[in-house]
Amino acid sequence: MIFDTHAHYDSGAFNADREAVLSALPGENVGAVVNPGCDIPSSRVAVGLAEQFPHVWAAVGIHPSDCAGTGEAEYTALRELAKHEKVVAIGEIGLDYYWDTNPPKEFQRQVFRRQIELALELDLSVCVHDREAHGDSLAIVLEYPELRGVFHCFSGSPEMAQELLKRGWYLGFDGPITYKNARRSPEVVAITPLDRILVETDAPYLTPVPFRGKRNSSAHLSYVIEKLAEWKGVSAAEMERITWENAVRFYRLGTKV
Repeated sequence: MIFDTHAHYDSGAFNADREAVLSALPGENVGAVVNPGCDIPSSRVAVGLAEQFPHVWAAVGIHPSDCAGTGEAEYTALRELAKHEKVVAIGEIGLDYYWDTNPPKEFQRQVFRRQIELALELDLSVCVHDREAHGDSLAIVLEYPELRGVFHCFSGSPEMAQELLKRGWYLGFDGPITYKNARRSPEVVAITPLDRILVETDAPYLTPVPFRGKRNSSAHLSYVIEKLAEWKGVSAAEMERITWENAVRFYRLGTKV
């Protein structure tokens, strides 16, 4: 079975058929999904989906692009949501320096650190969003040696990957590794041990070839698994098994899935 460690089924892209898509996943060889929030409302929806579907789990967090105005009320709400039995991580959190319209960088860093501290307080892992902010993202997570987490849709250098891997972090791989311009991804995958690889869709985004340009879903994750298997010299079935076990271990789900 496939474990999609990062998919946004709370997205409006699924408003027309969300329940049908999620209900169908076990029959499409997808046995578990983690749905991360990007603000307080979407985090509440993620928890609601986790309550509704046995194979769905939630992460709760405030995305850097959505962190404007974040204050104590939001941190309090996040702490309460994070105590839910089906919340497995704080996420999606991090830094995004790509968009000029995003909140100021220093404020993003402040919100990132506060959510990291909440994860440590509650003994949860973190799911990190890092876009055009590799240096600061790495520096901040390294401030917290006890922190465990995954860099979602990892896009950093092999050198950055090495630093994270040395400290026990996981790396998430998505549809872009199937694109023709994925030049750095093979280098990163080559140095990433099999037991630190997580697979994810970021649905409805980052759809792999041959469905690029269409809405993504967890059912398309087999194409990512096949590409990783090719690069690591194992069968697709073996990569599927390994990444399932990695996700269960990372999220500490044990016999719950």
